[in-house]
Amino acid sequence: MNKKLLSLKKVIFCLLLVLPISATLASQQPLLMVMGDSLSAAYNLPADRGWVSLLEQRLQQQGYAWRVVNASVSGETTGGGLTRLPELLRQHQPQIVLLELGANDGLRGQPPQRITVNLNQMIQLSQQAGAEVLLLGILLPPNYGPRYLQQFEQIYPQLAKQHQLPLVPFLLEGVADNPALMQQDGLHPTAEAQSRILETVWVELKPLLN
Repeated sequence: MNKKLLSLKKVIFCLLLVLPISATLASQQPLLMVMGDSLSAAYNLPADRGWVSLLEQRLQQQGYAWRVVNASVSGETTGGGLTRLPELLRQHQPQIVLLELGANDGLRGQPPQRITVNLNQMIQLSQQAGAEVLLLGILLPPNYGPRYLQQFEQIYPQLAKQHQLPLVPFLLEGVADNPALMQQDGLHPTAEAQSRILETVWVELKPLLN
């Protein structure tokens, strides 16, 4: 009985040694944070089917020692994201921030100038925190009028040029124009579309991982 108890104590002691080491190693891994809306929050899908979860799986499968935090919230606007971002940066200290916001602002007809100011501040906050930023652009449905659409579509390339950022011009490239890859609301991609979205993001993200 005493030998069994001694063996159990040894096992517990070894576990207590290993756990702090594991926690330390995890904290030393670089972290990637996705700051988005429903397009990145796997809206109406199982969480593990969204493109951000698929990204995390790919990183693990290909041997990248990156952790992923998905800070995306369905319905999020640039104003809401700007409010949440400072605490998220403090808490997670990411090395890369994927910034995917603006669609909900546009769908609500918010002034493009306000969207630009909010995104610009988020970029600056991320960079001041030591993170590289990958900007993920979005396009609006054509029923918002050519003048508004033109102003909105200029937001992302202008910010990318201003801050010399890598840019995904349209997150839903090859998806939004395919009804089979969109949910019934016509705004959110299906589970089958998530791998395509990942490929679109991966082209610009991969160089940052090295």
